[in-house]
Amino acid sequence: MSKSNSSEPEGSRTTTLHLPPSNAQLITKIPNILPHERVFPIQIGSELFKLSGASLSSDAPSYFSQYFLLQIKRAEETGEDLSSAIRTLYIDRDPATFRDIALHLQGYYVNPRDGTHFVRLFADAQFYTLPKLMSRLYEESIFISIGHREFQIPRDMFTGPGNSPNFFSLGFGLFFSSPKDLYPGLDRNDLIRPPSIMPPSVPNRSADTFAELLQILRGYPIHIRDEEHRASLLQDCRYFNFKALEQKLLPHHLSYNQARRKHEILMRVEDIFKSGISVASDTSGDFGSHFGGLVSGWVNYMRPYEDDRPRELVLEIGGETTKLHLNIMRAEFFGHIKTRIARLFEVIATKLNLPTTQPLGLLMASGGADSQPPTPGNTALSDDLVRISLDPEAHITLDGKPYTYEADVDDLATAISTSSSVGIGGEQESPASSVATSVGPTRKRRRVDTSGQAAEEWVVRTGQWRLRIQGSRSSKSAVECVLVAVKIDAYSAEQSRNIHRGFLMS
Repeated sequence: MSKSNSSEPEGSRTTTLHLPPSNAQLITKIPNILPHERVFPIQIGSELFKLSGASLSSDAPSYFSQYFLLQIKRAEETGEDLSSAIRTLYIDRDPATFRDIALHLQGYYVNPRDGTHFVRLFADAQFYTLPKLMSRLYEESIFISIGHREFQIPRDMFTGPGNSPNFFSLGFGLFFSSPKDLYPGLDRNDLIRPPSIMPPSVPNRSADTFAELLQILRGYPIHIRDEEHRASLLQDCRYFNFKALEQKLLPHHLSYNQARRKHEILMRVEDIFKSGISVASDTSGDFGSHFGGLVSGWVNYMRPYEDDRPRELVLEIGGETTKLHLNIMRAEFFGHIKTRIARLFEVIATKLNLPTTQPLGLLMASGGADSQPPTPGNTALSDDLVRISLDPEAHITLDGKPYTYEADVDDLATAISTSSSVGIGGEQESPASSVATSVGPTRKRRRVDTSGQAAEEWVVRTGQWRLRIQGSRSSKSAVECVLVAVKIDAYSAEQSRNIHRGFLMS
């Protein structure tokens, strides 16, 4: 007996195919708006299209279904034969674009090829009032030309917290709005043709930089090649108003200080945002006392949209904009940094609910508080010269060499007269303990002023400071802000500055 039927090779065996529902079942899912079996003629420009009622009803109600439905109703009322009653619909639009729309009506998925193709589909879908196609295009990626290079971007990429609203959602709101908001002020019924729409384009920005921003938004790690590269990324972040992405790119350093048992964040003073500032109470007891209902402590910072908790702030100030007056333990700031410090102290005072130190009449006058010179002295937390503290833990480089700062006995008396502060429990601290906290053990130090004055001044190239909130009786309010040195690179003579000079053509 032959076994040819039972011994077929493995690859030649028949398999059961699971077929989709029959055409009749598929047709029943299409709304019965126009007769499914009848063909309706539509001429778009110079090309004639003939689509079945099933195709036209698959995305309805639309301009097409309404037009032919009126003809059918009129023929039924007059008793006219449908074959002669159905007239060709003529629309003066692009037939090439309508070919893709016809494919959509016939059940095919239409994928925009580029920005021009997208806006033409977008405009004609609105004009023909095709609800399904409009909905699909609103879910499609957006085509945007940046620096003459086209990008296809998912819509949800720009909708994250902090990155929206942005340049695209505000500048190209037509593509990010809902269908109901399209063409405001225009009557669709009397609209001969839709307004022309250009593909979104930003020709004056770098395509390479934008491509890198997209990679970061997609979750890829950041690789900053140098500070010029970072500056380019930040510049375009601010141009496109990507606030959350900007915070991720700002120079910073997160660490845990084992000695202090605190999480720290190092930030430049130029990059501080007021919404991230807070003041944490010092529970260790060193400065933990109440002054008029306020608790002394340390300024903390949390990057908006990026960090999940505040950390103790270490503030970096560079650009040779800080001068230290060591005889009175004060810091003087210059240029735009002076304004930054003043604004920072204003925010901290607001966080502490401190009353304003500026006269009410001046605040209400023309120009308001902004007409005041930007200086720390116009805040409730400091005088024009900000109090500093050089603790033994601070790392100081002076004139290119490691330096340990220890106070002069004569300077101790001067500092006592100008540094009276409130101790724990609200009592006045003894002068010796107050100053020793700021300047450490006492011994003779060198003098650099030949005039006989007990003054020594350092210019700080770059300094890192913690911000301590403590009580003070000599200040204009119950508390003041003290800059506690962490790391300082300074010089005391111009020769030390000139050593670091370079020649332009070298």
